[in-house]
Amino acid sequence: MSDENKPPIVLVHGFWVTPRSWEDWIGHYEARGHQVIAPAYPGFEVEVEALNADPSPIEALTVPAIIERFEAAIAELGEPPILIGHSAGGAFVQILLDHGFGAAGVAINSAPTEGVRAVPPAQLKASLPVLKNPANRHKAVGFTHEQWHYAFTNTFSEEESRRLYERYHVPASGAIFWGSVLANLQPGHQETWVDYHNDARAPLLFISGSEDHLMPPAIQRSNAKHYKSDTITEVKEYDGRAHLLPSQEGWEEVADYALDWALSHAAARAPGA
Repeated sequence: MSDENKPPIVLVHGFWVTPRSWEDWIGHYEARGHQVIAPAYPGFEVEVEALNADPSPIEALTVPAIIERFEAAIAELGEPPILIGHSAGGAFVQILLDHGFGAAGVAINSAPTEGVRAVPPAQLKASLPVLKNPANRHKAVGFTHEQWHYAFTNTFSEEESRRLYERYHVPASGAIFWGSVLANLQPGHQETWVDYHNDARAPLLFISGSEDHLMPPAIQRSNAKHYKSDTITEVKEYDGRAHLLPSQEGWEEVADYALDWALSHAAARAPGA
């Protein structure tokens, strides 16, 4: 349970990992007196090892089902939480904020929402295991450790990279990944659309790692610039950090900055502040 006057925190995991990837942050934030939940995507309620053995829940995954799961979990909290998402979870945080959920949001090395067209070369290389074959749109696509190291842990030691790969890695939804790539080429609003002019949206912080290959800083900056609403949108970049920033040495500094930023901006926005 959270201490009085400390809002709950909802952690939103990304692709190629599960809620297990937040294990350090959960304890860290609970020690600061917050109630913390890290809901799983539908079908991801099992352990990493089970998903690797049977990835069929990943193949069945959809963005609307993910958003519905998190909206239901947030509604049960009874008060607006701080939302913190990593990678695809950052895009889902943006969607949840746009839907009116959350007191403030933080998107770490976030996947882009619809309309962001920045595609750095490093991202193309990191995404190649999924995008090289259109048939992957109907599959759950995993990384080898070499691919994981390039995309997630390129600044980590080989030993640490492999340890995290074995503990966290699961395949990702090829359908959702391909859908996000094609979103800007199809008419109408797609599943990762948000209203960039939504003045009622809660404050949003993008945190970016300078060495991130999968979602490089150019994507975070471009995504932030798309917001034209009369509300707070900021970007914070950390030098030397890779995509798996929540597990990189010194993650506590990032976790504390993210929470302190969110708390201060949520408090300033609260009625009667």
